Amino acid sequence: MARPKEEIPPRFLILDSGAVIGWARGDVTVRAMLARALELGVDVRIPTVVLAETLRGGPRDAPIHRVRAAVDVFPQTERIARLAGTLLGRTRGRNTADALVAAEAIDLGADVLTGDPKDLSELLAGHPQLTIHAV
Repeated sequence: MARPKEEIPPRFLILDSGAVIGWARGDVTVRAMLARALELGVDVRIPTVVLAETLRGGPRDAPIHRVRAAVDVFPQTERIARLAGTLLGRTRGRNTADALVAAEAIDLGADVLTGDPKDLSELLAGHPQLTIHAV
């Protein structure tokens, strides 16, 4: 899903686990994409399910905590959970975290920065206005 270059940037960008881990590890591509998004005033967000996927309760979590402190984190609502379930049913998917990320993207009209573009593409297939940025 590609957005024409002349189009206005998205208002929101949602990070999945792969994007958060890439940022925490200093991945140059992820950092450049996020720096550009923040420069353009894009509201970058992390769903709480992504924290559950990336945090393990030890000192190795420090880079994830730094990422978390730099952007908004938001909890999933019942409406988002229901939409995620519908997406899983439609795609016969099994990755609940990806479905919750996709549901948030649909709800906000947000683009997604992901390490798992194949699954997110399937979940967001009916929403060509959303762009999936692979990392």
